[in-house]
Amino acid sequence: MVSIQGQVALVTGASSGIGAACAKMFAAAGVKLILAARRRERLEALATQLQELGTEIHLLTLDVRDRTAVASALQALPEPWSKVDILINNAGLSRGLDKLYEGSISDWEEMLDTNVKGLLYLTRFLVPGMVQQGRGHVVNIGSIAGHQTYPKGNVYCASKAAVRAISEGLKQDLLGTPVRVTVVDPGLVETEFSDIRFRGDQERAKTVYAGLAPLTPEDVADVVLYCVTRPPHVNVSEVLVLPTDQAGATLVNRQS
Repeated sequence: MVSIQGQVALVTGASSGIGAACAKMFAAAGVKLILAARRRERLEALATQLQELGTEIHLLTLDVRDRTAVASALQALPEPWSKVDILINNAGLSRGLDKLYEGSISDWEEMLDTNVKGLLYLTRFLVPGMVQQGRGHVVNIGSIAGHQTYPKGNVYCASKAAVRAISEGLKQDLLGTPVRVTVVDPGLVETEFSDIRFRGDQERAKTVYAGLAPLTPEDVADVVLYCVTRPPHVNVSEVLVLPTDQAGATLVNRQS
């Protein structure tokens, strides 16, 4: 395990779920954190917890869908924070579960703007600095949905397939530089994901994880930390991590 103490990591979607778990795990590793999300109050609560551990934190209230806001926020980073070593593109969501020909166009746009374009914006603005400074690691949080399409998941699955393709293309473009790229593709993780997909219908959301032991956000964060602490000559290109009770996008063992 290579120390990443003192490095600067920017985490999007840091206010909950996998993003918050990554923040906590990286804080324990001595990383300086730029935490980005839309929900300022959630970020401030998380920052308070982490600052008690002595972690240095810079908060960005940011909607990754807004290219102008992303550019402005990153260009305005003060000097101690302007050289980002690790980018964790975690911000993402799913909306609805509908047949493609019955789907909501606004839902499609929200997913594509967040999961694909938001990831592209952060990558485009930060990776040139990594190349210039001769170090850096981009970790994109994908999904098993990027490997296997499931019924009514059409556009969400497409967005996560795009994350895989973008990650592969970025690795190719960075060949010859020390900058590494990893895509971490989780299966079922119990977060706010299903609450958001079903617009606050918590009873419906609970059925997604019923009768099985899903991954936790900490499980995924642990994988991310592993990937970024490998020796410089090692790039963990892609990790598909599933609960033991899951063998595919729709193949799940549920106990009655």
